[in-house]
Amino acid sequence: MQKKDNVTLFVQCIVDTMYPEVAESMVDVLEGLGLHVDCPTEQTCCGQPAFNAGHQQVARAAAEKFITIFEGAQTIVSPSGSCVNMVRNHYQDLFKDDPAMLARVKAIGERTFEFTEYIVDVLGVEDVGARFNGKVTYHASCHLNRFLHIDRQPRALLANISDMTLVEMKDADKCCGFGGTFAVKFSEISEALVEDKVNNIIASGADVVAGCDMGCLMNIEGMLSRKQSPVKVMHIAELLAGKSYE
Repeated sequence: MQKKDNVTLFVQCIVDTMYPEVAESMVDVLEGLGLHVDCPTEQTCCGQPAFNAGHQQVARAAAEKFITIFEGAQTIVSPSGSCVNMVRNHYQDLFKDDPAMLARVKAIGERTFEFTEYIVDVLGVEDVGARFNGKVTYHASCHLNRFLHIDRQPRALLANISDMTLVEMKDADKCCGFGGTFAVKFSEISEALVEDKVNNIIASGADVVAGCDMGCLMNIEGMLSRKQSPVKVMHIAELLAGKSYE
């Protein structure tokens, strides 16, 4: 295994404000792999909501702060594919006319990884020694799957969790309808998409739906609650840390 001595956590806003247990689980897993974990308390939003809404100046300001905070980090790891996609790809859009900044954002993008991508592709680990008693189905979120091309990595990690049954849902890679500002601007379409997603989750017979992005899982959790379904949502970091859904 190729170990990195220091990992710096870039914690997605939704995780920071609503699901801190996901970040705590990431720390448990990474420290269990022998890594030293830092988490800068001054970090804020990466700027993705502003970028998606067309507010380029606000997004650039957020990006500049991100770069200032994380530029000295050896390796940056995040529990959100959409946030990693913002840093790795869209920061280059924001600074395409600024050669000096463009070079900096390219360099930081190369050191920024989604959680499962880092464990599997950088550390070379597919089994972290986790156990979980239950049936789990996996939701492949759009930014993670389509823009970062990360799908094999979380599935490999899930497949190696002891005592767990991984069941495939229909249309696992179909959008859940969240998409950040999309869910606000096109709420009726968003609701239809998440209802289809949740119907497929329930039909799978799973106890838990897992994913790599709490934006998607929060949206799914809302529809599961409205349908009064007992299916729980868990970020993959929680499963790998051995957390229970009870």
